[in-house]
Amino acid sequence: MQASAKFTHMKDGTAEDWRIIGSHFKPYAHALPDRVVAHLKLLEGDYGGFPVDRYTHSLQTATRALRDGRDEEYVVCALLHDVGDTLAVFNHPELAATMLKPFVSEANHWMLQHHGHFQGNYFFHHIGLDRNVRDQFKGHPHYNRTEEFCALYDAPAFDPKAETLPIEEFAPMLRRVMANAKGMYATVEM
Repeated sequence: MQASAKFTHMKDGTAEDWRIIGSHFKPYAHALPDRVVAHLKLLEGDYGGFPVDRYTHSLQTATRALRDGRDEEYVVCALLHDVGDTLAVFNHPELAATMLKPFVSEANHWMLQHHGHFQGNYFFHHIGLDRNVRDQFKGHPHYNRTEEFCALYDAPAFDPKAETLPIEEFAPMLRRVMANAKGMYATVEM
């Protein structure tokens, strides 16, 4: 069922139109984890010069966090930290952070959003950038968390011989994390 033919502009919608539209929201939202996994898989085969492709890097990062005993939300952040590489080449951390904002803590959101600045400490000086760009955030409550994420999970996850769990290990976690949205649409009963 679709909204009425008179619905050509949002302001023209009736309560019945919005009931119909709303009835499609829950199934669409429920399928979000599947769409995210499909998008993450776009990184498969994309080596970008690295020893492993970006998909494997993502799985390795999540594997390292899981094996270290991190909670599911953190592991999902580790899994998806570079998901924006396909569409946001110049600002992938912000895309991952925006995508996960309704589902994660402020600390994990900040870590995702800024991990690129922190990761640069390992290589920016080799490409003509300031490797200490992360220093602008010194004193921030999530500075140490983000520095640790890069040091323990992101930076070392380029090893072709490292343990790399399959996506099936993480998909249930992703579903659970994405089942608890926060924000303005999370409370709307549709």
